[in-house]
Amino acid sequence: MIDAYEDPGTPDTRGGWSYLWWLVACQPGRSLAGALLGSVWLTLMAGTPYMMARAVDDGLVPGHMAVLAGWSAAIFVLGAVNAWVSIMRHRTMTRVRMDAYFRTIKVLVGHTVRLGAELPRRADAGEVVTIGVGDVHTIAQALTVVGPGVGAVVVYAVVAGLLMTISPLLTGVVLLGVPVVALLAGPLARRLQGRETEYRERQSVLTARIGDLAGGLRVLNGLGGKGLFADAFRRDSQHLRAQGYRVGAVASWVQALGMGLPTVFLAVVTWIAARMAAHGDITVGQLVSVYGYVAVLVGPVAFFLDMGYQLSRGVVAARRVVRLLRHEPTPDEGTQQPPAGPAVLHDPESGVRVRPGRLTALVSAAPTEAGSVVDRLGRYTRSDVTWGGVRLDAVPLPEVRTRILVADNDAHFFADTLRNSLRGAGLYQTGGHNAPHRGAGNCAGNPHAPAPADAPPAAPPDAQTTQALHAAAASDIVQALPHGLDSQIDAQARNLSGGQRQRVRLARALLADPEVLLAVEPTSALDAHTEALVAERLRSARDGRTTLLTTTSPLVLAHADEVIFLVDGKVSATGTHEGLLEYEPGYRALVARDTEEEEVVR
Repeated sequence: MIDAYEDPGTPDTRGGWSYLWWLVACQPGRSLAGALLGSVWLTLMAGTPYMMARAVDDGLVPGHMAVLAGWSAAIFVLGAVNAWVSIMRHRTMTRVRMDAYFRTIKVLVGHTVRLGAELPRRADAGEVVTIGVGDVHTIAQALTVVGPGVGAVVVYAVVAGLLMTISPLLTGVVLLGVPVVALLAGPLARRLQGRETEYRERQSVLTARIGDLAGGLRVLNGLGGKGLFADAFRRDSQHLRAQGYRVGAVASWVQALGMGLPTVFLAVVTWIAARMAAHGDITVGQLVSVYGYVAVLVGPVAFFLDMGYQLSRGVVAARRVVRLLRHEPTPDEGTQQPPAGPAVLHDPESGVRVRPGRLTALVSAAPTEAGSVVDRLGRYTRSDVTWGGVRLDAVPLPEVRTRILVADNDAHFFADTLRNSLRGAGLYQTGGHNAPHRGAGNCAGNPHAPAPADAPPAAPPDAQTTQALHAAAASDIVQALPHGLDSQIDAQARNLSGGQRQRVRLARALLADPEVLLAVEPTSALDAHTEALVAERLRSARDGRTTLLTTTSPLVLAHADEVIFLVDGKVSATGTHEGLLEYEPGYRALVARDTEEEEVVR
């Protein structure tokens, strides 16, 4: 079975069938062993009727008790050997399926990591979850064809050869039986593929909606829209259930045929053989053997139908995997050297200039406009942004990620201790601000970058963590947890409140200490008192470092060195907070509306 650290290889993404064949080809020895053991297992089952026929014809004769005992012992030995073969076949096929399962998971995880920030723009969360939860298992189950599937073909040929020694008529009936079964079940298998494909697509959409609802439940409650979305989700669930019934209807016919047709097949062949025995064309022992052969064939015929059923579902699942694997990240063609030191970040599309060593605030009535600027400045979308006169997309992406950090309120938390969440992996933020879901990239700054000659000695790790928590006004969070920094944090920090998560994310960004920090609404979930503390401490913590914040909070704006006011995604005015309040009516209406409302009330 594939090792956890083994390279899974390069998948064949030409289509669903090609991908399934690639999974088989990745384990040729095990696949061959599974096919061989499956063939031996089923063939030895066909040996039992032959021995029974010999025991009846040769042993049930007066004075031939030794012959009967010998054939009985042979049947016992054959059964014991075949039981061992069956165990080995089952073990081998389990390894075949598990290898395919884990190999597909490794391929998918590796590819989604490669896609990084582009994954949310190429595939929605529902599709990714559905593939990971359901399709991977379906693909692995489809590889049953490697063992019993191949064995069914082999034993079918063996039984046909044994029947030829008894009666050409019976051989012809047996050989024509499977094609008839295939003709009856084939259209249902094709229909099942169509139904299964539609069902998987609907399932992806509904899974994505579940994630959206779970993530925005508090907001929906506050706006009174929970019932509206619940009704929509209920309707979608009913549609998915109806589609599931349609899939189940087709699958039930396929499985019914898998049990019923072999039984009818057995009855027809047995009736013909009994008529032949009654007319003296075959012996009683041969009649027993024919019945045994056909009984053995019930399994292979059922395997043929089940193989078609599993392959139909497996191909649908493999096509979805292939569709995801075909998404390729935008190639990193950066070859130019980045600026040697702090430099201006300039976004020509909006006119925003982020000057080095300053705390800059970006204000817009539309948060998505400010977020789009941050995405461009952080190189999460294609743009003409320059960094010290060099196009940002001409700089190698690792250099950009090392020195420029985008931090927002959707940055991921993995289940771990608070200490490891803060220090162990840096910031998990690769999706950009406007990406609906984030990846898991490491943006913790460059630990190998040389320190400036006049830099003060680095503080111990715990002291750095304490400083970052203090700057983010998050020290009380640590004190409230039962084990302090060693307390366990749930995935996505669900055991923290929204404001606590926001402060921990900010502390994490400050601890990374990037050369350029682009923070999206870092205080939007905080109360006024805490927000004032964060605004004051943030300026001190980032003194001399380049920092851009998107916000409309007067408490934060009052501490900014420079405020950039956006209107329709373009720079409308630049200045200090006090200056823009005095000379820019649009800015004053946006950021001072709460104060004005209080004055009207008075």
